[in-house]
Amino acid sequence: MFKAARSRKQPQLRRPRGRTVARARASAGSSGERRSEEGRPSRKRRRRGGGFLRLAGAAILCLSAFTVLFYLGLPSSEPLRKSHPASTAIIDARAHEARARGRAARRIQQWMPLGHISPWLQDAVVNSEDARFYFHHGIDTVEFNRALQKAMDDGKLGRGASTLTQQLAKNLWLGEERSLFRKAKEYVLAQRLERLGKDRILELYLNEVEWGEGIYGAEAAARTWFHKPAAALSPEEAAVLTAMLPAPRNRNPRRPSPHLRARAYQVLALYGLYHQIEPRQLDEARERLRALIGPA
Repeated sequence: MFKAARSRKQPQLRRPRGRTVARARASAGSSGERRSEEGRPSRKRRRRGGGFLRLAGAAILCLSAFTVLFYLGLPSSEPLRKSHPASTAIIDARAHEARARGRAARRIQQWMPLGHISPWLQDAVVNSEDARFYFHHGIDTVEFNRALQKAMDDGKLGRGASTLTQQLAKNLWLGEERSLFRKAKEYVLAQRLERLGKDRILELYLNEVEWGEGIYGAEAAARTWFHKPAAALSPEEAAVLTAMLPAPRNRNPRRPSPHLRARAYQVLALYGLYHQIEPRQLDEARERLRALIGPA
């Protein structure tokens, strides 16, 4: 009995063969790698992330360089502090248009200091073109937001929201092109012009603005249309000149259109709105305006 028990063979544990061990190790290794890869991004993802950061950095660098070059490439307003411009973008454009038609360019202009220009004309232009002229720093944000909303509604850029300072920047340097890029230039240049002070801006504007075919500045306009110096302009005459400004080459005080007449009466009424004229004087000015250009 004991012999039988001894003679019973014990089961032997077999060692796994080499191929089986290799498979087990490979399986263990791959599962470990999977566990470790779950905890960190793959090399491909890291390469993508690094490429995006490099691209973003390059874009920021290019944008910064463009901004600096854009800003430095615009003209300075400092030469205008004490000297008058020999020409302007608008005058040059009109000369080019005349040559293209085979005609000689016309330019009638006589510079006058602000003190030699009628206060009625100064007030009329500010009232009509930029009522907050003395309260903004080149950009009227209230009017800008209104114009921006209108442009979004219409789907195109329109006239409006330009302060006197912006209009001066356009007349001096930019011309009549309409684009967002030109508008960006206009905003920067308006800020630079503001450093000259409000009186100098108004003086420059009133001496450079167009008032008919080849007629530039208040003195030339007053002598051409009313045969008198700019200092002697009356309220109604100043209103007529101001009414020309939205379309100075298409509005003629000697052949007043319905648009010119309507606008002139509106400009005249602004004197009363801003308490710059007594009611009796305003009534008298309306009578003289009616005799000058007819009823509204």
